[in-house]
Amino acid sequence: MPVKEENFNEDNQTRLEGGKFIHRYGRYGGVALLLSFALLVLYYGLGMIIVHKINDDPDFKSASTPIGGSSAVSVAAALIDREVNTNSWVANDPFFMPGYLLDNMPHYQQGIIYAISRFAVEMTDQIGRSRGSSEVDKDLDKASGLLKYPGTTWIFDFSTSMVPTASSESQYRSAQRSLLAYNQRLASGETKFERRADNLQATLLRFTADLGSSSAVIDDHLAKAGQWGIDTEADDIFYSAKGRLYAYYLILRDLGKDFESVNANKELSPSWLLMLDSLRQASTLDPLVVVNGKPDGLVGPSHLAALGFYLLRARTQLREIINILQK
Repeated sequence: MPVKEENFNEDNQTRLEGGKFIHRYGRYGGVALLLSFALLVLYYGLGMIIVHKINDDPDFKSASTPIGGSSAVSVAAALIDREVNTNSWVANDPFFMPGYLLDNMPHYQQGIIYAISRFAVEMTDQIGRSRGSSEVDKDLDKASGLLKYPGTTWIFDFSTSMVPTASSESQYRSAQRSLLAYNQRLASGETKFERRADNLQATLLRFTADLGSSSAVIDDHLAKAGQWGIDTEADDIFYSAKGRLYAYYLILRDLGKDFESVNANKELSPSWLLMLDSLRQASTLDPLVVVNGKPDGLVGPSHLAALGFYLLRARTQLREIINILQK
C-alpha cells in the first residue's frame, strides 16, 4: 500500500508534510517565546524609564527646620529621604528589577550619600561638640557610621552570608532618623552646634580635600580622552562627581545660614555666593550623553573637563574663604 504524503503520528505528535516533521505545538511555542521576550523587554525598558531620575533641583529645601536647629542638617536629612524613599534607591537593585540595568542614577545617588557622609563626620568631629575633648553627640556619631554603609547591599549579600542582612536603604533611613533626632535635641538645647569660625574653617578644609580627590579622578580619566572605543567609565565618574557636588551645594548653601554671624563678621558673603554659584553650575550640568572627548578636540565635547572646571573653580573659592577665616 502506498504511503500517504501526509500522515499523523500519535506517539510524537507530529505531522508528516512533504517529508518534514513539524511539532503540533511548534508554532505556538515560537509565538509564546517571542511574546515572552517582548514582555521582558517592555518590563525592563519601561521600568527603567519610570525608575530613572536624576534630581538636581538647585532649589531643593527641607520642608521644615525646627527653631534653633541646623538648616544644613535638615537639608541633609531631606536629601536622604528624597533619594531613598521618594525616588527609590536603585544602586542595590537585584537582577529581576529594572533599576538593576541603570547606570547613571546609582552613581549619582551614591555621590550624594558620600557627600552627606562627609558632612556627618564633620558634624560629629567639629561642629556638633564644644571642643576636641568634649563628648561626641550620640545621634551624629550613629548617623556618620550608618552613612558609610555600602550603597550596593541588598537584603541578601551572598558573598558574606546566606542569611538576610541590613540593606543600604534601611541603614540610610536610620541615619536620617538620627540626623532629625539630633536637630530636635539641638532645638530644645540638649546638644551643641558650635557656630565658631574655626569649626567652619575645619569643615571647609575637609570638603576642599574631598573635591581635590574628585578632581584627581577626573584628571586621570581625561588622560584617556579621545581614545577609540566606547568609554563606559566616563558617565560613572561624571555622575558620581555630580552627585557629590550637588549635595555639597545644598549643604553649603544652608551651612551659610547656620554660620550667618561668622559670615557677617568676616564679610564672607561675596566669596560665599561665588563659591555657591560654581557648585550650582557644576551640579546642574545635564548632557544627554556623557562624552569624554579631548579637551581641545574639534568634534566630540569633553563633559568631564567641563565638570572639572567648575569643580576646581569651587575648590579655589573655598580655599579663598578658608584664608579669610584664618585672618
